[in-house]
Amino acid sequence: MIAEAPLYSPLYLQGIAFFNDCDFFEAHETWEELWTEYRGSGRKYYQGLIQAAVALHHFGNGNLRGAKKVYLTSCNYLKEYCPTYEGLDLDEFLIQYERCFADVLASDDEPTQIEINPEYIPEIHLSPTPTTTCDT
Repeated sequence: MIAEAPLYSPLYLQGIAFFNDCDFFEAHETWEELWTEYRGSGRKYYQGLIQAAVALHHFGNGNLRGAKKVYLTSCNYLKEYCPTYEGLDLDEFLIQYERCFADVLASDDEPTQIEINPEYIPEIHLSPTPTTTCDT
């Protein structure tokens, strides 16, 4: 019997686990490892996930200027793959992500203190069957 290939890359899944545990630095590191070797059509998708993790990491550390900048670039990358990609409902994810960053986006670039609301931190949940296949 021939073993089936996994639906998703183990690094993709590992990054999601770190992300959902709010370990955004490790999520970024894990997805960057995947992105470095990846040459398929989803390259910018992974870059968007990496930057989403970095934006949340900055936000959690109080670097609001950096968080806002990386948030905007991550959205630009991820929007290219809407409505779903690699099992992720990007439309829903981006709604949650924007809600999390609403106060940061509404603020000017002057130093201010905005705390990340744990209730609004997005999570990644994949559909059971990928809507696209990974072409690594």
